[in-house]
Amino acid sequence: MSGRTAPAAVPPGRREREVAAGRWRDRMIDGYVAEAAERRPDAPAVIDGDVTLTYAELERRVRATAASLQDLGVVRGEAVSWQLPNWHEACVLHHAVLRIGAVSNPIVPIYRRRELAYILAEARSRVFVMPETFRGFSHVDMLAEIRGELPLLEHVVPCRGGGSSFDDLCAGDRAPAPVDRTADDPMLLLFTSGTTARPKGAVHTHNTLDYENRSIIDVYGLTPSDVVFMPSPVSHITGLLYGLQLPAMLGTAVVLQDVWEVQEGRRLIDRHRCTFTVAATPFLHDLTYRPDPGGLDVSSMRVFACGGADVPPGLIRDARERLGCVASRLYGSTEFPTLSTTGPDDPPEKGAVTDGRAIGAAEFRVVDDGGRPVAAGEVGELLVTGPELFLGYRRAEDDADAFTPDGWFRTGDLAVRDADGYLTIRGRKKDIILRGGENISVTEVEALLFDHPRIAEIAVVAMPDPVMVERGCAFVVPRPDAGPPLTLADLAGYLIERGVAKQKIPERLELVPGLPRTQSGKVQKFRLRDTVRAKLASEGVIAPADA
Repeated sequence: MSGRTAPAAVPPGRREREVAAGRWRDRMIDGYVAEAAERRPDAPAVIDGDVTLTYAELERRVRATAASLQDLGVVRGEAVSWQLPNWHEACVLHHAVLRIGAVSNPIVPIYRRRELAYILAEARSRVFVMPETFRGFSHVDMLAEIRGELPLLEHVVPCRGGGSSFDDLCAGDRAPAPVDRTADDPMLLLFTSGTTARPKGAVHTHNTLDYENRSIIDVYGLTPSDVVFMPSPVSHITGLLYGLQLPAMLGTAVVLQDVWEVQEGRRLIDRHRCTFTVAATPFLHDLTYRPDPGGLDVSSMRVFACGGADVPPGLIRDARERLGCVASRLYGSTEFPTLSTTGPDDPPEKGAVTDGRAIGAAEFRVVDDGGRPVAAGEVGELLVTGPELFLGYRRAEDDADAFTPDGWFRTGDLAVRDADGYLTIRGRKKDIILRGGENISVTEVEALLFDHPRIAEIAVVAMPDPVMVERGCAFVVPRPDAGPPLTLADLAGYLIERGVAKQKIPERLELVPGLPRTQSGKVQKFRLRDTVRAKLASEGVIAPADA
């Protein structure tokens, strides 16, 4: 791909260290699909509604799609972008991109004009695959509105429409031309909100993500008899790793759900006897607490790892009791997919009240502002390292403050380690909202609302929510004589007109005469969070203890 896709090479010494320890095995992610097709050609690989692809059919489509991408001129190191829901086409495309040494660039389907235009331009994409429509929204119309901003974009491939072009890509039985590639090549470019309004593109290799999946297989004791259930978006790191990559390593099936609805989720688990999933808090909350009028059997679910947002201990305890599974918290990020969790052999209460222990060869430090380790029980910033750590960001300047001089990744999260070595996340230095596992940049939303003609000052903070864990609350100082009082609908309409994804829109508005500030003028957001938390408690939205 033209432009910088990743650091020029794996940092000096890292490859030698990981290979010598047996942690990097130089396996190609797409190679697991080919091997499963040889071993178990008739076994189900991907179950997507009424469509079931066997491993033989999945491999045939991967080969054909890879050859078609080469026909479009895609070469080694070039990003191929796609904005697909949890459809089998996403699995086919992802592995086909890897097969020819290109870089898979997933984009979540809920992103709209603003986010999509930025990512396609930043990835320098020439090929883009998208649904014609999804959940009543026309992706074709959205792309038409921004096409003029994307001079490098040459090929747009719609999926599941009239005369779907994607069906043409995967038609026939042909193979791509061989490509000279290595397991240290970039294979995933995934943009994450982080702390700034400008998303940053994290880059992974076959080796980093192959190790990640093997560590998950080990800690949860997964075997070929397990069946993966995946309602998390496969365009997120969670859905991609455990929905598109891990099943082929086991030679087992993944059951995809493209739109979350709890009763449909139960039906899929019951019908296919699903045993394992990794998903965000709202999924586990619904399965645990929403009534089941149909008497569906979800007892096959053996492990539910819950990550992406803070997880209430009570939810983990109730899920274990009501669902009869090993429910546990999990901590990770796009840059370092899984640092910690608890498995079947860990004390159950640790799985409820902590975010687990470091798994495999992953390591963490909890340090003070000077970078010195703090004692057990003390809060500090979390630093991480290990075989699954990403190579770096697409832009070299984004790496500058992301790593310590000795190569540890600064997560920006605050954490505490207990006497047994279990980790608990206590907050974030990053100014983001974790809404149902989705990182929402406060800086981006504030920057847009600051230009609203009726707003003098704006601060957006996270407020607790019993289902989504966090939602956004906007504290607004109205401009004098700006007309009728500003409403939440006014804010939403303003942001929607600017192409902002709906999940980023604040869901509560507080009109205030001024914002609390330090002597230097910095907004004291902790006071705003305390204010909205107290109001939610008085309204009965959250328990007083949570305030």
